[in-house]
Amino acid sequence: MRDAPAEATKFSELTTHQKKSGFAAWLGWFFDGLDLHLYTLVATVFVAELLLVPEADPTVPLYGSWIQAAFLLGWALGGAFFGIIGDRLGRSRTLVLTILTYALFTGLSFFAQTWWQLMIFRFLAALGIGGEWAVGASLLSETWPKKWRPWIAAVLQCAVNFGILTAIAAVFLLQQIPGYQPRWVFLIGVLPAFVTLWIRKEVPETEEWSAEKDKQAAPSMGGLFGVGIRRTTFIASLLCAISLTGHWCFMFWQQAFIRNHPEVVARSLDKATVVSTALFCVIAASVLGNFASGWAAQRFGYRRALAGFFGAYFVLMGATFLLPWSLAATYGLYAAVGFCQGVFGLFTMALPPLFPTMLRTTGAGFSYNIGRVFAAAGTVFFGIFAKPADFSSVLLYASFLFLPAAILALWLPIEEATS
Repeated sequence: MRDAPAEATKFSELTTHQKKSGFAAWLGWFFDGLDLHLYTLVATVFVAELLLVPEADPTVPLYGSWIQAAFLLGWALGGAFFGIIGDRLGRSRTLVLTILTYALFTGLSFFAQTWWQLMIFRFLAALGIGGEWAVGASLLSETWPKKWRPWIAAVLQCAVNFGILTAIAAVFLLQQIPGYQPRWVFLIGVLPAFVTLWIRKEVPETEEWSAEKDKQAAPSMGGLFGVGIRRTTFIASLLCAISLTGHWCFMFWQQAFIRNHPEVVARSLDKATVVSTALFCVIAASVLGNFASGWAAQRFGYRRALAGFFGAYFVLMGATFLLPWSLAATYGLYAAVGFCQGVFGLFTMALPPLFPTMLRTTGAGFSYNIGRVFAAAGTVFFGIFAKPADFSSVLLYASFLFLPAAILALWLPIEEATS
């Protein structure tokens, strides 16, 4: 029996369970963002170090893209694998397993001596990150009031942003230490492991999952393609695959583009500082975009909010790489693109309700994270063919992926926040 109404209208009316579930998911998202971008911040210099070549060597972006592709593939598989575990074992316990997984293998990346060792550690860490998204989304979908969900999604997406900003700050501080080595940043990724002690003790399983676990057979991936649900699975998966491919092409290759910006080269600016500044612009603006997308979903519904933000993503990303801009203007355009990234927070609360309770984590994890497989292929493709002078073309072409994403969003049989 809950100690307060399920459909609370203000924060003080939320139950202790709801508050703890929200905080646990927020922490999971925060450390997702932290572990997620530790590699991208040091990718060029660390991969060059492992290969024993200069940073400008053409093998650096090639092997760097393979490592990022392995990470995205692991993210996809982790979403599917831990999605099934979450539907069988429960949300809270599986959340602990996912966080321990990415904390352990991010920390082990410190010990990598070759590029392929780093690739393996990043792949294994990504299993946990992909799984955490699916489990946390279902946890909150089953505990928080429906009309709060767009704002919950915004707050959770901000947790990722704050995690990324923390990664930026941590890398910056480490760079000030004499004798700094890029591999040091991965030791920061061990910190999330300590959070699991609190989650395991304080966050119970959801009532909805507990009530259903003995009534239905154990879930399987095949259930997502049964009669009555396969259309939803297909549309959701295709939408996530297309949009996340475009998104990750930007997030990974934008740092290569900004490092080779004519002003950076001509003025001999510190490339590490430029990359960190650019990423800060993207992520800081994304925080505002999270709440803007939440407002749009509340006002216009999930479908139109998704379509509108994907359309804006296409226009602004295309404008950024279509023409040459000053470094200051590029920072501003990066912020505009970052604002559009608030759209991905909407998936957090929009996808889980599309699936039955005992397929919820499996369905949300599969449909969202299948996009990582395509994003991994896209990252490798651009890593093979991209040259320093051609990063703008690569990113311009990637922007066109958001056009079909905007159209698909209108077909998604989604539960609207305005209903």
